[in-house]
Amino acid sequence: MADGLATSADRIESVRFGHYAVPLAFAVSDAKVATGRQRPLSQIDVLTCEITTADGLAGLGFSYTTRAGCRAQFAHAKEIAANLLGEDPSAIGAIYDKLLWAGASVGRSGVATQALAAIDVALWDLKARRAGLPLAKLLGSYRDSVRVYNTSGGYLQAPAEEVAERASRSLADGIGGIKIKVGQPDMKEDLRRLAAVREHLGDDVPLMVDANQQWDRAAALRFGRAVEELGLVWIEEPLDAYDAEGHAQLAAALDTPIATGEMLTSVPELVRLIDLRGADFLQPDVPRVGGITPYLKVAALADHANLQVAPHFVMEIHLHLAAAYPRDSWVEHIEWLSPLFDERPVIEDGRMLVPDRPGLGLSLAGQAAGWRLDAAEFTGRL
Repeated sequence: MADGLATSADRIESVRFGHYAVPLAFAVSDAKVATGRQRPLSQIDVLTCEITTADGLAGLGFSYTTRAGCRAQFAHAKEIAANLLGEDPSAIGAIYDKLLWAGASVGRSGVATQALAAIDVALWDLKARRAGLPLAKLLGSYRDSVRVYNTSGGYLQAPAEEVAERASRSLADGIGGIKIKVGQPDMKEDLRRLAAVREHLGDDVPLMVDANQQWDRAAALRFGRAVEELGLVWIEEPLDAYDAEGHAQLAAALDTPIATGEMLTSVPELVRLIDLRGADFLQPDVPRVGGITPYLKVAALADHANLQVAPHFVMEIHLHLAAAYPRDSWVEHIEWLSPLFDERPVIEDGRMLVPDRPGLGLSLAGQAAGWRLDAAEFTGRL
């Protein structure tokens, strides 16, 4: 390699980005909506990246945003894309550093690295496809399936009876656990709703709750003590996402495990959470933390600290990473991005199966073109 460019025919020849607005079947509300901080969520914006090499191989990656930010990701991706042309696509670490420095003036977290995430995922997908392996196998999987829980049926806009009915449907479809949203202005309503769902499901069904950063430390402690007898798998984001000390205090005070980390957008932020023991279940998010490359750094540190990992959202990516984590993880089943792809995950007996297709095993669906808001392509060799 000279000046960072591939010396063989194996080089990046084109990079194509797309901005898609994927509509949800119905708008959903969590604690941030219930307390007036955000509007109901009605679509997911997705930044896709397709990388093609001189020998005709291709990789597909994506990032996402909710409510705002994807246009900024798209713009940043376009600004740094030319740095990919001519590079050896297997030199993922070197490419990552090169792209970080290309956008160094806007930092190493947030929009900058979230745009980079789509590129990084595409490179890992390409590498696994070249090897003829599912990404999980390329990374060194520990298992061929991962425990799966459903979130999309448990949002606050639905009454408890509807949440319970959807939970039953999810279990009938083979999903192994259920997560519901909490964090309403009246905590008593949360407790009533949660008790009703627990009674409906029975004591043996794994049940999680997610407060979406609703409470202060005192309120979170009251809630945690009030639900100890329900045997929850975890309480998710009880506090502001950046309150690592507060999460650590809760984790130490409660028998119920604490889960958090999905909103953090850099490795140092997640490392601080690990160091303070602020989560029993760490929840990194590949698109938010900047791609698979930084995610793997976080996962290695979490394993060293003997933590469970339950990556947030994007089951299409996280299935592979959870299968490659030493401890049996949970993957979150939310079907919002499924219409973008031709393939669907296979779920059996409470577990999501790692596909045997190379890479992520995904291809963009024909109907995705109807949701595309913008596109850009870069070709050639510098």
